[in-house]
Amino acid sequence: MDKNPVSKVLKSDLKVLSDVLARSFFDDPVSSYYFPSEVSRAKALNKFFYIQMAKMYFRFGHIYCNENKTGVAVWRPPGAKIDDLRSAVSLLPMTTILRGRSILALKASARLEKKHPKYPPHFYLATLGVLPDCQGKGYGSELLKPILEHCDKELMPSYLESSKEKNLGFYERHGFELTGEVRLPKGPTVWLMWRDPQV
Repeated sequence: MDKNPVSKVLKSDLKVLSDVLARSFFDDPVSSYYFPSEVSRAKALNKFFYIQMAKMYFRFGHIYCNENKTGVAVWRPPGAKIDDLRSAVSLLPMTTILRGRSILALKASARLEKKHPKYPPHFYLATLGVLPDCQGKGYGSELLKPILEHCDKELMPSYLESSKEKNLGFYERHGFELTGEVRLPKGPTVWLMWRDPQV
């Protein structure tokens, strides 16, 4: 893999990166669950990920991309809340994007949140995506590195939910362990993974 430095995302990058995530997650089981129509899915995912990054996660300062903007990692640091009024207001446009799937999406989110560990404090990987043509070249590993190295230094655990079973091996190579799985209401399975700091 060519050297492709990872840095924190600027607000001006978010539109480009929402397209990266939309293309990365187009065939994802959860994306298909939320947006069944292939005709409108790409546009809906683009809006979905833009709202996620711009309105919910950017303020926490832990969204990373590589230099050629072929991948992005979205993290939530320990103690950061997305159930506050500001996040609730930002979620209103989501109902327009999800249309008739809004209730199903809320139930799915609640089911996942119920399984999300409350303790100890940890970094949460909300989203990791690399453009399909660039996958398998090490970009995902590079995008994980800044926070995983920080977690190891600070003895901080991390957590994620994988929507593809084939990705479990990738995360296991980075120290994550499978801790359970959740079947979404009338939908696909999501795998839960936890990583203790590597010392």
